[in-house]
Amino acid sequence: MSITIKTESEIEKMRVAGRLAAEVLEMIEPHVVPGITTNELDTICHDYIVNVQNAIPAPLNYHGFPKSICTSINQQVCHGIPCEKKLKSGDIINIDITVIKDDYHGDTSKMFCVGEVSPHAQRLIKVTQESMYLGIQQVKPGATLGDIGEAIQKHAEGNRYSVVREFCGHGIGKVFHEDPQVLHYGKAGAGEVLRPGMIFTIEPMINIGKRHIKVLSDGWTVVTKDRSLSAQWEHTILVTADGYEILTLRQEER
Repeated sequence: MSITIKTESEIEKMRVAGRLAAEVLEMIEPHVVPGITTNELDTICHDYIVNVQNAIPAPLNYHGFPKSICTSINQQVCHGIPCEKKLKSGDIINIDITVIKDDYHGDTSKMFCVGEVSPHAQRLIKVTQESMYLGIQQVKPGATLGDIGEAIQKHAEGNRYSVVREFCGHGIGKVFHEDPQVLHYGKAGAGEVLRPGMIFTIEPMINIGKRHIKVLSDGWTVVTKDRSLSAQWEHTILVTADGYEILTLRQEER
């Protein structure tokens, strides 16, 4: 693997990009209500990133992706394309934000509940977030990528959910997706050893049903094969001298 170790000046730029990405999720929260379309959410986020943050929405035209954010609803696992579909009460939605500021990327996503959401959907969201945090808590110099994967897999499967395996976290910096690949399953002690200055995302996708997925005819939207609900959370993480720093932390998490 060609893993880049970030310099102090690069880390500072990553902190800025990460903070901006987190702020987009904070900004959009009050707009995630029944009746709004995912296109409208996309427009609000795009305008905020471009006009307020003076940044660039990384997904737009990335390998042909047509929008500025990803919106994945209910059985959609990831890479949902904003459209004219209106959100309705009971929906769960992941909004995935990546901004580019001064050439560096900040990448994060969050689950939102639309109106009144069922207890089993709320539980999936909670366990998925817990799984991400448990993965993050493994991060320190000398730990391995397998430590992260095992912590996530154990918690998800211990709650009788399944972990999507076709998509994973990734190194990030000037490049949107770079080495290493950060699997959300695995064996402790296996894989790449973590070193200070590494920056990567941890972004588990957890399904209520089976782990199997399929990609829709649009070439982007990933859904659960059995149509069961799926949830995802994502943070960008820096390996520090003695642990980790979450570069995309929101105010509500502080």
